[in-house]
Amino acid sequence: MQQQTERIEVLVNNAGVFWPGAVLTEAEGNLEYMLQANLLSAYHLSRALVPRMLPFGQGHIFNMCSIASLVAYPNGGSYAITKFALLGLSKVLREELKSEGLRVTSVLPGATYTASWEGVEVPPERLMPAEDIAEMVYATYALSTRSVVEELLIRPQLGDL
Repeated sequence: MQQQTERIEVLVNNAGVFWPGAVLTEAEGNLEYMLQANLLSAYHLSRALVPRMLPFGQGHIFNMCSIASLVAYPNGGSYAITKFALLGLSKVLREELKSEGLRVTSVLPGATYTASWEGVEVPPERLMPAEDIAEMVYATYALSTRSVVEELLIRPQLGDL
């Protein structure tokens, strides 16, 4: 009896946590905790699932990075470090998988209204709707398999917070 491999077409690495703080004064263990959530979860999930994508010669990995992957900002501390690292992981995966037909996109949103912003006093017009990010991710996925958006940078119209 031949075992069938369930097809995985899309992997979205979107686990993450943000704890504000400066590297020199943030709580001990912040870096390790955020590395686990923001980087190592994507690393291990990719290692577990990409081998199931390879036999089909196509698929798409989306790593939810952040504007913090490109620009350090006050009180970003270990969060920015882990998001810089996730962007690095994306670039490595892109290089390793492009000849296998798998596309890798780093999604780099600025301030987006999600549960993480609840209770923060920021005018709603300063935050992007999460639906905008979802629509752009889908549009990126819907491109022909001959094209890839390597980095999808989306920022609030009124600028970063």
